[in-house]
Amino acid sequence: MNTASTLFLANIPSPDRGVWQIGPVPLRAYALCIIAGIVIAIWWGDRRWVRRGGTKGTIVDIAVFAVPFGLIGGRLYHVITDNQLYFGEGKDPLRALYIWDGGLGIWGAIALGAVGAWIACRRMGIPLPAVADAVAPGIVVAQAVGRLGNYFNQELYGGPTDLPWGLEIYERVDPTTGLLDPLNGVAISDTPIQVVHPTFLYELLWNLGVALLVVWADRKFRLGHGRAFALYVAGYTAGRFWIELMRTDEANHILGLRVNVWTSLLVFAGAVAYFVLARRRGPREAPETLATDPDGATDNDGGRGENGGAGEEGRNPTGRDDGVGGVGGEVPRRSSH
Repeated sequence: MNTASTLFLANIPSPDRGVWQIGPVPLRAYALCIIAGIVIAIWWGDRRWVRRGGTKGTIVDIAVFAVPFGLIGGRLYHVITDNQLYFGEGKDPLRALYIWDGGLGIWGAIALGAVGAWIACRRMGIPLPAVADAVAPGIVVAQAVGRLGNYFNQELYGGPTDLPWGLEIYERVDPTTGLLDPLNGVAISDTPIQVVHPTFLYELLWNLGVALLVVWADRKFRLGHGRAFALYVAGYTAGRFWIELMRTDEANHILGLRVNVWTSLLVFAGAVAYFVLARRRGPREAPETLATDPDGATDNDGGRGENGGAGEEGRNPTGRDDGVGGVGGEVPRRSSH
């Protein structure tokens, strides 16, 4: 075993690439991770929604609005906060549309995704806060899965470290031209050019912990009126604050701190305030207020269609609200903010 392999044996190796060519079509690990996260959030959210008394399939219908809005919002946040990448001398503004090159901000995704969800909820006659509570743990798990995309892209890491779980960063080049290409290229060897803090992994694990916290608190205290969602937001931003301070990728600063650090602070404060104030709204929403008929209208008398969940099969007599059949706990360079 050579000296280099002995030295870096305990570290986490990066993938040699994040993009595979299937004929003329690039298969991007980052995109697959985002898609997988969305599927998980919808699937788990729908199960939790049914257990709260809602109609099966409602979350899927809401996602038709929320997901496109969220993708647009995520891209807008990235372009606004990293505008120097696309605008100015020598820049190509059209690249702001190249979402496949990476660049999604979770803050914009959640904000505009909520607008899409609100539109859908208005059409169906159901309360948005109740929907938010149902999908909260699934969203943060989706974010955890999305961070795997950053791992494949070999991006958004921290400073150098000699800890055993340091992340190995390899030099990647375009196999056709031989030019450096950290995002789309292939590693030229398995000898790292640096070993850094795997902040993608720190956030991934933190997000899974937040999901467990939300499921536990929601089950124990029967959170309603958006309080489970507020707990998710507060938990996520608390972790994002310290993880953001560790990152070394290029970012704009305000008063010496990265923009996302300030965003984390402000959003955390808002989430905590909402969590406290929403308690005044009383117990969790009654199951009959969440049911919809096949045409999407609220079924205020508590009746349900064939796929409804407010009857014996749809409600959870045990009061367990983890949404997984009673099993608790169980989401490029600039790919994601």
